[in-house]
Amino acid sequence: MGKLIIFSAPSGAGKSTLVQHVLKQPGFNLAFSISATSRPPRGQEVDGREYYFLSADEFRDKIARGEFLEYEEVYAGCFYGTLRSEVERIWAAGQNVIFDVDVKGGLNIKRQYGDQALAIFIAPPSLEVLERRLRGRATDSPEKIAERIGKAEYEMAFAPRFDHTIVNDRLEDAQREVAELIRQFLLNG
Repeated sequence: MGKLIIFSAPSGAGKSTLVQHVLKQPGFNLAFSISATSRPPRGQEVDGREYYFLSADEFRDKIARGEFLEYEEVYAGCFYGTLRSEVERIWAAGQNVIFDVDVKGGLNIKRQYGDQALAIFIAPPSLEVLERRLRGRATDSPEKIAERIGKAEYEMAFAPRFDHTIVNDRLEDAQREVAELIRQFLLNG
């Protein structure tokens, strides 16, 4: 059985960029766990690559059948979750699993796997910087950005429950810190 690396952060804090960096590191033997969501694809997102895109009803059916390792209704009617089959698929291939998940989902996975999982919270330097990053993406309406900022304030309160918190102020520094944390975790366990 492999290990699990969990990344959680408010939307726009840079966790996806850091996950992509870590996936390129030699020797980590990581495979990305593709999450499922009931939200529609954004931009160039493709089903089965960025997410498994399900309808809300399909998502609820999978919940009822116990097919999720964790899931959360992040916004009203908008679910995100990790299918058990993803972790099983990656472990069967002899690899470690890396997650890019909501804070509650990340803590749920950590709670289930304990020392077998490393939970990393990526924090923005400030909520003002986070708002600038979200506006710069140009993927969400002003109302959605305001909703994400409100949620970010709430999510920041969960940071102390993670194994490590990294403030993504300078990307290069955050990349270096994350890679070293994971290297130590994989080597020492």
